[in-house]
Parts: sequence; structure tokens; C-alpha cells
Amino acid sequence: MGIRDIIEGKKHWRAHVARVKALPPDYRIVYGEIQKYFFKVGPVDLPDGRLLSGIVDFFEEGAAAGRPVLELVGHDVAAFCDDLIKDSPTYTDIYRASLGGEPGKTS
Repeated sequence: MGIRDIIEGKKHWRAHVARVKALPPDYRIVYGEIQKYFFKVGPVDLPDGRLLSGIVDFFEEGAAAGRPVLELVGHDVAAFCDDLIKDSPTYTDIYRASLGGEPGKTS
């Protein structure tokens, strides 16, 4: 990764954060919880930015339509997140597989 990639990545992240800050307060709170959840769970494709950008797109549309955020995601935000990444490998899955365990299985 070169310096240009780092600079471009920062520009994209700052633009993303600006979009999040423009959301209504309840949407920002739920987005923050989703982001924390994904940073903890670690879906492999999270760094490419499409997952979080897609959520902001979804939230912008919902806010523009005047819908409450919990109407969009439901009352169980973790279940909403799990459903979004159900077919995506996580770093936990990769680590578990490297130890010889079955991906997706918890002990």
C-alpha cells in the first residue's frame, strides 16, 4: 500500500464520516452501534468500505422518507448486522479454521 492509497483511503473515510454526521441523531446512534458491532465481529470485506457505505445509503433513504430507524433495522440491531454478513467470512472464522476448527462453529 503506497502513500497515495493511504491518502485516498483517508479522503474516502472522511467523506463517509461526514455523511454519517449528516444523518438524524437516532440514525447516527444506531449506525454507531452497527459500526462497533462490525469492528468487533470483523467481517473480512469490511475494509473495502462497501458494507458501511451501503448502510449509510440505506439510512439516508430511510431518513429522507421520514421512517424511524428502528423500523428499518428492527429492535435487535445485532440480528440485523448478523443477517447482513451471514454469507461473509469473518476474521474469527479464518482464525478458527487456522486452528483446525470448523468455520461458524463455537465451542
